[in-house]
Amino acid sequence: MEFNLSEDQQAFAEAARDFAQNEMAPYAGDWDANHIFPEETLRKAAELGFAAIYTGEEHGGTGLGRLDAAVIFEELAAACPSTAAYISIHNMACWMIDTFGNDAQRAKYLPKLVTMEHFASYCLTEPGAGSDAGSLRTRAERDGDHYILNGEKAFISGGSRSDIYVVMARTGDDSPKGISTFIVPKDAEGLSFGKLEEKMGWNSQPTAAVIFSNCKVPVENRLGEEGEGFKFAMKGLDGGRLNIAACSIGGARAAMEHAREHMKVRKQFGKSLDQFQALQFKFADMVTELEAARLMLHKGAWKLDHKADDATQFCAMAKRFATDIGFNVCNEALQLHGGYGYIREYPIERLLRDLRVHQILEGTNEIMRLIIARAALKD
Repeated sequence: MEFNLSEDQQAFAEAARDFAQNEMAPYAGDWDANHIFPEETLRKAAELGFAAIYTGEEHGGTGLGRLDAAVIFEELAAACPSTAAYISIHNMACWMIDTFGNDAQRAKYLPKLVTMEHFASYCLTEPGAGSDAGSLRTRAERDGDHYILNGEKAFISGGSRSDIYVVMARTGDDSPKGISTFIVPKDAEGLSFGKLEEKMGWNSQPTAAVIFSNCKVPVENRLGEEGEGFKFAMKGLDGGRLNIAACSIGGARAAMEHAREHMKVRKQFGKSLDQFQALQFKFADMVTELEAARLMLHKGAWKLDHKADDATQFCAMAKRFATDIGFNVCNEALQLHGGYGYIREYPIERLLRDLRVHQILEGTNEIMRLIIARAALKD
């Protein structure tokens, strides 16, 4: 494994950084305050290939690897973790259709997804099935050339706005092997949405329940065979966990950079904050921990790119560590700002609110520990 980024990866990072700082950072505060879903900005990101980073090139994807994606998402999240995270979710949905779909499904859905003419959502979590995703109750009953879906998905990013929903529903028994995956378009008969959730953070993307009431979906919209859906969902989450880890690192890095500048100009007791050894040590720990998280993320991405047998374990380790460290570093950056960090004139409080949910979604960090422990203790 090479520790230095390749020339191509450095170019991806530079392109993402330029886009993020010019097209996202100046507006992120307004998107957060006014709950704006920045559609045109997202479509500009898609023009650079960021909507389908690891989707194949045949239908317009960028065809890059997971380490490339980690580099890109860190830069995007340094400007707006909320918007970067939605791009990650959209990427996951695109990849699932590209990887597990057939030629007809790829040709039908991917061209508009890779340009973000259409937006996509990933629908796994339910009101009664969060960490225990395998116990989901949304049901899909075969009826001739269609499936009839009934149930509800909770906390869906893009819910009510996305055009395409990649949905896990039960077609068989109550085990994970009874779950299948479906592509459900927004205009499907029987599809509706709950109220938009009022959230602590992630306000640049809508979040709502997705409700299926005798929702009619053609058989041709099923991804793969019946019973393969839970496997597809978990494979999608391996990459999603890496992306959200990268988003935590990017947001925390931005908070740390803001703290660094604040420490140079803020004076107390006759000298700038960066002259106090106690604060120097605090900042040194922040830098060290964030770099350790980045190394773990890159190793997890390398494992997934190389289809290592223990890739799932390393993705979980990266997600657990990076999201915990990212939030802690951001919290310390706020502390270094004192009262200024708590007011909306400064971006620190927004970054903190956005990063908090990363410890919950894509599998809570408690579930990450469960995955890690099972792998580590296996004979």
